[in-house]
Amino acid sequence: MDQPEFVHQPLPVRVVFGNGVLGRLADEVDALGLRRVLVLSTPGRRADAERVAGLLGERAAGVHAEAVMHVPAEVAAEGLRAARAAGADGLVAYGGGSAVGLAKMIAKGLGLPVVAVPTTYAGSEMTPVWGTTEDGVKRTGHDPRVLARTVLYDPSLTLGLPARVSAASGANAMAHAVEALYAPDRSPVVSLMAEEAVRVLAAALPAVVRDPGDRPARSRALYGAWLCGSCLGVTTMGLHHKLCHALGGTLGLPHAETHAVVLPHALAYNASAAPGAVEALRRALGEDDPAAALWALTGELGLPRSLAELGADPARLDDVLAQVLAAPYANPRPVEEPGLRALLERAWKGSPPA
Repeated sequence: MDQPEFVHQPLPVRVVFGNGVLGRLADEVDALGLRRVLVLSTPGRRADAERVAGLLGERAAGVHAEAVMHVPAEVAAEGLRAARAAGADGLVAYGGGSAVGLAKMIAKGLGLPVVAVPTTYAGSEMTPVWGTTEDGVKRTGHDPRVLARTVLYDPSLTLGLPARVSAASGANAMAHAVEALYAPDRSPVVSLMAEEAVRVLAAALPAVVRDPGDRPARSRALYGAWLCGSCLGVTTMGLHHKLCHALGGTLGLPHAETHAVVLPHALAYNASAAPGAVEALRRALGEDDPAAALWALTGELGLPRSLAELGADPARLDDVLAQVLAAPYANPRPVEEPGLRALLERAWKGSPPA
């Protein structure tokens, strides 16, 4: 059998991985020629962001600790104003997907280079995908300007991440790898990374939940998250991500937990049309039914299994359904109303995937 044709375009991101690499931040900023860097975080990470600014010394142009989940348009606009007022020539995003997401919107508007210091397993720091929410609708797009120039992965920074947050963030990361396995623009390199990522995270996350201070498990989980983010950055995501964006933007659901709930159901929906992905996931998870295995893993990690637990209003699910059907993503199985409605109903109830 001939090797299928493919295109693989690696993204130009410098990755520095290891315990203690936050100490190299000033050198990495210098290597990019930056002199006035604005440090971004969520309000809850302000103290950490101030410490990061201290590491930068005179290179720091200030701290803007206003990042919010799903990057509301007004939050993005305020970030742009803060960067202009500070005279920033670069950005450091410290934290999870919210901080990185805000950095991307500022970079998109002002063309500033981004240095990311992830403290969760979200993976968005490895992608040129931006997202913002306005009037209850989340919009996403691709723009090379929002891609981080340098990412510092320091596993020691994840030690304080609570077990449940770690598990949800890791499940979010796994969704990137799962969808990369059946993406229309996947390559052999991406498929290898995605399978390895699922294998590593499926083993590391339960260990992290059992003992959040387990440094080797933390390191493996962050390695897996990097692989997942790398897959996300170079492939087209499918139904799972479209559903999660619609649910998060329309219903205001927590991003990572929504991914954890939806993933097993989206995989079950697509399984018959993606045999290669299913086989790779069987190897990675060591189970014949990967969707059922992911659903079981969600329970083992102590995560919600239903949209109802996340506060989803069942009366609004039709709005989500309409939004997804109006602009479906590329997907191995056609996105049709009856199957999608059944998927959402099972996800809302917390039923096993089918």
